[in-house]
Amino acid sequence: MIFTLPISSYLKILNLNLRTMIKARNPILYAAAEHLFSAGGKRIRPAIVFLVAQTTMNSKIILDNHKRLAEITEIIHTASLVHDDVLDDCATRRGVDSVHNTFNTKIAILAGDFLFAQSSWYLANLENLEAVKMISKVIIDFAEGEVQQNLTQFDLNISVFNYVEKSFYKTASLIAASCKAAAIISRVHKNVQNRIYTYGKHLGLAFQIIDDILDIISSDQTLGKPAGSDLRNGNLTAPILFALHEQPDIKLIIDRELHRRSDPTKVLNLIKNSSGIQQAIDIAQEHLQAAMYPLKFLHSSSSYISLIKLAEYIIKQISRQYILYLNTNSFRQ
Repeated sequence: MIFTLPISSYLKILNLNLRTMIKARNPILYAAAEHLFSAGGKRIRPAIVFLVAQTTMNSKIILDNHKRLAEITEIIHTASLVHDDVLDDCATRRGVDSVHNTFNTKIAILAGDFLFAQSSWYLANLENLEAVKMISKVIIDFAEGEVQQNLTQFDLNISVFNYVEKSFYKTASLIAASCKAAAIISRVHKNVQNRIYTYGKHLGLAFQIIDDILDIISSDQTLGKPAGSDLRNGNLTAPILFALHEQPDIKLIIDRELHRRSDPTKVLNLIKNSSGIQQAIDIAQEHLQAAMYPLKFLHSSSSYISLIKLAEYIIKQISRQYILYLNTNSFRQ
């Protein structure tokens, strides 16, 4: 069937379908997998799939395979979160206890594996080899990103290039691949598919950088998970890497792997007293501009205005959040 409903309506249907798709014979496994879905989430990735589907179809319609792709994308994303929380020992996610805290580590790992397996099953049933290849590569990228992240914990030699590469594997790969897969399902020209992929890649990189900025400046309640968790786990993100050059004390504290109880708070305050956050925002904005650029050269660029507006909206939101942060916080060295 084909629908012409607004994106918000598709997302409501998607939320209902997700719970149906993750049914498992074992009640504990089902409960663990369903736990994170019941907490909600922004559903940004499926929303992007729906937007790409609408803009690459002349009639603005969304096909059944587009809807299934959006669901697969969210299942893969959720599976990665379950595994991430185990590796980072994250206590909460989306404002509720993480799966491994609610059940145990073994159940959480199995639940993540189960979700990846479910996504692979539904992906195979798309019966579109090109789309299957695109999305399958993402799971490999996730593993690569996790390995890179764990090998570089508290590594002061990591470069911004290394950070961006890891961010692609952990976040941008899924968004880029799902964007292109949606365009493949729409059967648009390969040139359009590649431009859509570039859009998704840079949008995904911007998302990760912004998420890393929010990890520094936001509260636990706003994030739905512990603030400053990247720093505590030794993951040196963009704001931290930029701040290192201005605040030598950060290097000393990170070099001892935040051994003292007061170390995380000290580093966070040093970052906030540097230009690290603003430099990270600048990098995120550059990627958002790079996301919009390839769309402007398409012959039917007017039909891609919703994708461009999404990137513009994100630029405005991060700027507003930073201004709000500056107006409500005052830090002194």
